[in-house]
Amino acid sequence: MATKCEHCPLRRKSLFAPMSSEEVAGMQRFKVGELVVDAGTPILMEGSNSPQLFTALHGMGLRYRHLENGERQVINFVFPGDFLGLQAGLMGEMGHSVEATTKMTLCVFNRSELWSYIKADPERGFELAWLAAVEEHFLGDTLTTVGQRNALQAIAWAFVRIYLRINACGNGGDGAMRFPFKQKDLADALGLSLVHTNKTIGLLKSRQLIGWSGEEVLIHDLPGLAKVGLTTVDVPKRRPIM
Repeated sequence: MATKCEHCPLRRKSLFAPMSSEEVAGMQRFKVGELVVDAGTPILMEGSNSPQLFTALHGMGLRYRHLENGERQVINFVFPGDFLGLQAGLMGEMGHSVEATTKMTLCVFNRSELWSYIKADPERGFELAWLAAVEEHFLGDTLTTVGQRNALQAIAWAFVRIYLRINACGNGGDGAMRFPFKQKDLADALGLSLVHTNKTIGLLKSRQLIGWSGEEVLIHDLPGLAKVGLTTVDVPKRRPIM
């Protein structure tokens, strides 16, 4: 049974902007169903022209691009509330792939109805542009990290940003967060080797800044970790749900 938009669990999280009853009703008309996928399932493929758009309701995933040598470059992590497929919706095809890291539940929308949805509520078009700008800003931060932060600073920065995001959407708290990704995923996202990443995580552990066991990361000293990562612990800005 698909979750009705009026009962959406994301709307209760502090990260997401409130919606009027009219906006909720419009979203319900736009939504065509839900899709549940297992870990490792491709959701969107680079170069594809997907007829559907998705919002991550539960679970986490990866955005990545394939290289000609068969390797893949992780671009970003997918968290609950992220809107997937906007590239194909605006540009005709996906510039990257999206894959489920955990079991995921996705709200499904028909791409063909996107412009009708925006025409009926132009404010949602602005929110789409806002989401695209946030994604661009994050990629800019990541590029800065790859180019200017050393490995210790980069990994500390990543854990701070990810913890704040996960905590705000209800998958963390009190210094703990679910982190189902592999060290290699983190290494790829930051342009580091797996060996260097492993040693650097060990250093952060030895300084008692973090702990990592299985799929759980513990942030023992968030301000201290932010200081190492040359970043802040500002609460993420509220974002719309699409």
